[in-house]
Amino acid sequence: MAGALATDGVAAVAVEEFGLDTQRASLTRAQLRCPPLAIDSHGADVMALDGIADAGSVLLTPSHQFPLGVPLHSDRRAAVVDWARRTGGLIIEDDYDGEFRYDRSPVGALQGIDPEHVIYMGTASKSLAPGLRLGWLVLPDRLVHAVGEQRGLREETSGFVDQLAMAEFIVSGSYDRHIRTMRAQYRRRREQLVAAVAQSSPKTTVAGMPAGLQVLLELAGADESALCRQRAWRRLGVEGLDVYRHPQAASERNGLVIGFAAPAPSAWSAALDALIRLLH
Repeated sequence: MAGALATDGVAAVAVEEFGLDTQRASLTRAQLRCPPLAIDSHGADVMALDGIADAGSVLLTPSHQFPLGVPLHSDRRAAVVDWARRTGGLIIEDDYDGEFRYDRSPVGALQGIDPEHVIYMGTASKSLAPGLRLGWLVLPDRLVHAVGEQRGLREETSGFVDQLAMAEFIVSGSYDRHIRTMRAQYRRRREQLVAAVAQSSPKTTVAGMPAGLQVLLELAGADESALCRQRAWRRLGVEGLDVYRHPQAASERNGLVIGFAAPAPSAWSAALDALIRLLH
């Protein structure tokens, strides 16, 4: 997709100041600049797009910002769609875990507001398994051919048997049933994690809204980066916020990104206990 954007005349793709470095690397390989957008409690500062030279696109996680966990405010959702319409820009909407909202129904996709200015990305990595390597793009009509060509030239293909099985899983209703089951399980895990942290470490803040498969812990007076280098923390798979920080980000915010989906049901209690012991 990054190559198709460059072919379409895009020179720069603005990105959130915290996000996946693999996405920034993919854009950079296509010779696209990736200026950062600041993030606050209302999500990415999309109003800053007008001040970024050559910004022809913006990559956002509007439903549940990764890894800070905030949604894009409705005013900013409207503002970024307006920016795309005014400038002919493209919004890349990464809806990586939109199925897992625990306090209410999932937020609607930006793609539904303006399909010709939004590229919608989804994946089965969170809902099923990353090993399937199944994802999807919903593209503006003008990009379908270019993205298809770039994919054939540059990317590994997904097995057609896996794709057919996934299609049947969706059409039969089994995928929806699976999502409902996992949503309930992950909601319980998040509630248990939040409650345990509040009880054992009152000065630790659990940031972000009730959604997704990770939380951000902000520890009062602690150096989160140093903690993550300790063996005990590494064994839990905990990562510091620095891992996701844009090299040009102005924010000095720190935190620990805690994923709670990976442990098997039989291992969840022990993993949670180990985390709480380390927080003491």
